[in-house]
Order: sequence, then C-alpha cells, then structure tokens
Amino acid sequence: MLRQDPTDSGMTARRPMLMPYLIVTITGAAVMILELLGTRIIGPFYGVSLYVWASLIAVTLIALALGYFLGGHVADRLPTVRLNHVMVVAALGTAVIPFLTSPVLRLTNSLGLRGGAFASALLLFTVPLTALAMVGPYVIKRSTHDLSGVGTVAGSVYAVSTVGSVGGTLLLGFFLLPLFGTRTILMALSLLLATLAALVVWYEGSDSVRDRSLAAAAVGLALLTSTGLAAAQKPVEGFTVRSEAESLYGWVRVVDDERRGYRLMLSDASVISAVDTKLDRSVLGYQQVLGLLPLLRPDAAHALLIGLGGGHVARDLRSQGIVTDTIEIDPAVADAAQKFFSFQPTGRFLVGDARYEIKHLDRRYDIIIHDCFTGGTEPTHLLAQEMLSELHGRLIEGGVLALNYVGFTSGEGSDAVAAVHRTLKSLFPHVRVFVTEQSDFTDFVFLASDRPVQLDAAGTDRRIGWLLAHEHPMPAGEGFIITDDYNPMESRQVRKSEAYRKLFLERIAFELLLR
Repeated sequence: MLRQDPTDSGMTARRPMLMPYLIVTITGAAVMILELLGTRIIGPFYGVSLYVWASLIAVTLIALALGYFLGGHVADRLPTVRLNHVMVVAALGTAVIPFLTSPVLRLTNSLGLRGGAFASALLLFTVPLTALAMVGPYVIKRSTHDLSGVGTVAGSVYAVSTVGSVGGTLLLGFFLLPLFGTRTILMALSLLLATLAALVVWYEGSDSVRDRSLAAAAVGLALLTSTGLAAAQKPVEGFTVRSEAESLYGWVRVVDDERRGYRLMLSDASVISAVDTKLDRSVLGYQQVLGLLPLLRPDAAHALLIGLGGGHVARDLRSQGIVTDTIEIDPAVADAAQKFFSFQPTGRFLVGDARYEIKHLDRRYDIIIHDCFTGGTEPTHLLAQEMLSELHGRLIEGGVLALNYVGFTSGEGSDAVAAVHRTLKSLFPHVRVFVTEQSDFTDFVFLASDRPVQLDAAGTDRRIGWLLAHEHPMPAGEGFIITDDYNPMESRQVRKSEAYRKLFLERIAFELLLR
C-alpha cells in the first residue's frame, strides 16, 4: 500500500475529492481558454490562418506533454515543490502575456509567417500551459492512497479535466469573447489562478509562511497586473483610434491616418476599408473598378454585395439607382460601417455567414460583388466551386459576378490566382480579368457571366479605356479547381500574406497591431 508521507500536509485520502476536482476543472478550462485566446493575441499580427491555428495547437500539445512529464517527476522527487507553487507559476505566466506580446512579435517578425507564428506561440504560451498541465499529475499523486485505486483516480482526474476544457471552450466562445475583450479575460484568468493557488494553501492546511506569502503575493501581483492592463493605451503618433471592438471574428478598429487624411477600417491585420476624408471616397483601387459595373449592365436594378467593409461599393451603386442587398459576417464591421463611414442600407442588410445566408435568398441579381479577399486573413472557403455555384444560381440571365482577389502575376503564389480563374471558368463561359496596377503584386478583379462581358473602347467614358489597358490575360487550363474537398489556398498564399503584412507595416504603425 502507498503510504502518505507524514510530513506532507497535502491532500489526503480522507478528504473529499470536491476540491481536487474543482482544481483540475478550472485548470482544464484555463488550458483551452489560453489556446483559443492565442488566435486573438497573435492573429492581429500574423492573421488568423491555418498556420496560426496549427502553431497554437502544436505548442499546446508540446506544453501538455512537457507538463505531464514534469508534473509526475516533480511530484515524486521534489516534495518541496508543492501544488500551490505550480498554480502560482501558471497565474504569473498568464499575467505576463500582454506585457510580452509586443517584444515577442517584434522579435519573431523576421521569421516569416509560419516561423514567426510558431515562435510567438512558443514564447508566449509554453510556461503557463506547461504549469497548468503539471496540475493533473500532482492531484493524482495527492489523491492516491492505494495502488488498487490508481487507475480510477487517474481516469477520474483526466476525465474531469477534459470536462473543464469543454466548459472553458464553450464559455469563451459563446459568452466571454462576445462580452469582453482578450485583455480583460486574461486579467480575470490570471486572478482566478492566483486565487486558486491561495485556496490550495488553505485546503492543504499549510502552516508554511513561504506558502502563504507566495499565494498572497500571487494574488496581489495579479491585481496589480489587472490595474496596469486596465489603464488606457498610449496614443500612436500620426493615428487616432476612433473605435475598436472585438467580435467573434476579429479585432475591428476605425483609425484615422492623420498624415494622409484617410479613415481606415482594420480587421486584425487587414485593411478592409480606406476613405479619403476630404473627398469622401474610397482610395482602394479595386473598388473604383467595381464602380464601373453599372456600365456593363446599364439596366441593372438589384445587386448583392458579399463583404461590406465600409460600405463604399454599396454607396456607389446606390448613386446609380441600384438597390443593394449586403451580407457581412462580422457585426462589429457592420456597426462601424454605419457609424463611421456613412453607410445606409438600400436593400436587405444581412449579418451572417455568406454560405448560409445565400441559401435563404429569394431574389436573383443583376450584379453580385464577392468582396471578401483583401490580402490579409481571408475566408478561403468562400472561393470554393460550391460557393461560386450558389452565386451563379443567384444571377439573372446575363448577370455579372465580380470577384476581387489580391495576388501575384508571376512566381510563387501566382498559381492561387490561376486557381480562382479556373474555378470561375468551370462555372461561367465568359471570364475577364483586370488588375488595378501594372505590378507583380496587385488586385485582380474577375468579371464572370453567362454572356460576353462587353467593353466599348470607343465610348465616351475614359474609365473604360483605363480598364481595358489594365486587362490581364490568363492562360487557359492553368491552376486547379477549388472545391470544399480540395482547397489548398492557404498553403498557396504564404508569399502573399507576407507581402501584404510587409506593405501593411510600411503604411500602418506597428503599434496598431498590438493590444
């Protein structure tokens, strides 16, 4: 029989399992909360892409493996290291994350998208996640008094911890993030873990002045950290933040660039709207191309816009008598467009995922504008053949689908542009492609229809001549067809993501990517 060390004042077999189960439930929830919050901490800089998710999952698994091993080893061989010490490390490791974010992102910036995302996750989250993983072996050690019950105790502890992880995931996604920001949740989590460390000292009945002092210091430091994080952020020279909101889909800010006289809407590290405040017009080149769509279909009366941004495209269409239904997934974007960019819906104003919403539309459109691919983090599932087929079915006969996509004309990443073209060609017999700039990295505007897309070069509108001069020939048969089953677009966009981030940092202050 395993005997309790008479000098160990930890959890004994005679005590109920309520407290140990509470500990592993909270720490299990904390693991998932930290992992999910990682996308909100790293995402504004590296984008919430498959690479960021893969990095966070990998770092979490590394930390769990390390924590399980260290927890068992230390619990067996280092009796002076107690459970409350481990909890204090987890609390402090969580508390310092906001303070380390800026230097860590600056340090890892040179490593590129994949290397930088992984290194950032490793540096920011390994310590608190490892400490949280050590709790399970400690609780098993303290709760086991007979070899015949080891399996039951171990199974129960990890089952309850997993239930805590499920609860933490649902609590964060369904309730906490929609109500509070990332920084607030990190503050609360750090304070909760520090308080739990103090409760462990009380529960174990420790008379050690060191244990009591350490627990009290952890709670005090967590409170000080919360006070420091609650302080107003320092202003960024040359920029004024008009609004910021954190939704389920990103960190949305309205920022005035005082040097250029622009008002910007940023979603994480993507510019989804930019307007010249003096002229009250968009400065994004591709949106000026989209403004020419009524020239292609002069009798157009109804349009559908997927991806609202600041609503400038819908405003341009309204000025030409076209009623536009809009679909925007992010309620924070929809709210900012109305409050700061003078957007007023002229048709149905739908807030939800486009792939769901378009299935419930009962109207067909003269023009559909698919504007979700700005060059930053992109919903590549909206490029799939199945999605574009749904849009094809929502067009009237002869209607035009316009799709904006940022990419390269040659070299690595140009196959992604070719894939978009080939996917459209699999559905539409007529596809013409235009670029906004005669450069390697540019906006591509695809115009697709069942009928030829005619542009009269002899017309009086000079914009048509400009557009024809920017037509980009696409070789037939190149690229692959994007489907729900086969969609490797994120892996083909690494060069684009890094080029876009470089341009972003040249034009937008680095500090605006930091919380």
